[in-house]
Amino acid sequence: MREQLINPTLEKFRAEFREEPEHIFLSPGRINIIGEHVDYSDGFVLPAAIDKYICFAVRKLPQTNLCTIIAKDLGEEYTFDVTAEIKPVRQMWANYILGVISQLQKPENQFCGMEIVFSSTIPMGSGLSSSAALECGFAYILNELFDLRLSKKEIAVIGQKSEHTFAGVQCGIMDQFASVFGKENQVIMLDCHSLEHQYFDADLKGYSLLLFDSCVKHTHLTSGYNERRKDVEHGKKVLWEKFPEVEKFRDFTTTMLDSAKEKMGSVSHKRCLYILKEIQRVEMAAKAISEGNIEYLGRLLTETHAGLSTEFEVSCDELDFLVENTLQQEGVLGARMMGGGFGGCSINLIQEDKAEEVIKNISKKYLESFNIQMKVYQVKISDGIKEYTNEYII
Repeated sequence: MREQLINPTLEKFRAEFREEPEHIFLSPGRINIIGEHVDYSDGFVLPAAIDKYICFAVRKLPQTNLCTIIAKDLGEEYTFDVTAEIKPVRQMWANYILGVISQLQKPENQFCGMEIVFSSTIPMGSGLSSSAALECGFAYILNELFDLRLSKKEIAVIGQKSEHTFAGVQCGIMDQFASVFGKENQVIMLDCHSLEHQYFDADLKGYSLLLFDSCVKHTHLTSGYNERRKDVEHGKKVLWEKFPEVEKFRDFTTTMLDSAKEKMGSVSHKRCLYILKEIQRVEMAAKAISEGNIEYLGRLLTETHAGLSTEFEVSCDELDFLVENTLQQEGVLGARMMGGGFGGCSINLIQEDKAEEVIKNISKKYLESFNIQMKVYQVKISDGIKEYTNEYII
């Protein structure tokens, strides 16, 4: 970890600012075991923070109001006045940060200038939530440096609102929550309605979760994501008009949904059907993990992919190919696309002693079919955002 991420970030900070940073923070990406596209529909999700991080090297500058942030991996920097009115800018990565500080510019919060360099081992565009790690990591830094006394939950919500207001993606709370609340070797079952959560030990009994990166990201990710949200919101509106006594979306039954199909239309019906079934799958997956029933967990992952591909329609040819061919390999219990869709990674539950052979076979097939070299990420479930110290072994 130190050699791969922290040392290069430190070296960049020293080279640019001619000083030592005062703090180093690590903000993780996340995987979602199951529960895709349900976090904005009162559902349950089953995410975990992973050992892929954004590293921030930080120093306060009490003598100025200017904050300079260098995105090492992009070779870009952005400077802004922490006391001035904040508006979105062309540099998208900067918007995730500006969206955070814009929410915290209150009379009771007094900021000064900062120097920050950040670098990442979270693959961009892979569905591992580098944006949530950036937003929540910056909110965590402000909270620590300026004693804002924000709770973990408030940090997660601030990250989500930043994405809504400055990045234009109407995401749910899952990604931010996982980055903040992650615990080593534990998955989080999060109620996205109440934000109540519980942890389950992630003992996969000789199996591991491998991510196969399709290395494609189709351009309609943001527009497609927001379109799906509109489809679902339309379906919800029709359902509540017909059944106003139902409190939460997840409490609707498929019978209720079918009775409203004509009014809401086939597209919204299909989207809502996927979400209601996926919410149930999350509860069954949490039970499977707690009982050590890893085979059943695998079947649930595969069912989720079918729903994402045919009902929610956020998969793509490359992801469908990866899932279909991975499931044909010996030692594979389940596979599905992960994240918002239209590219990114598949998550695969594979017997540890079969993993090498599966990777070899799928990489070869994928290269032959799409002329793309698939990337593989072996991840471990990690803690949430934290400050790094020399005595803390990552």
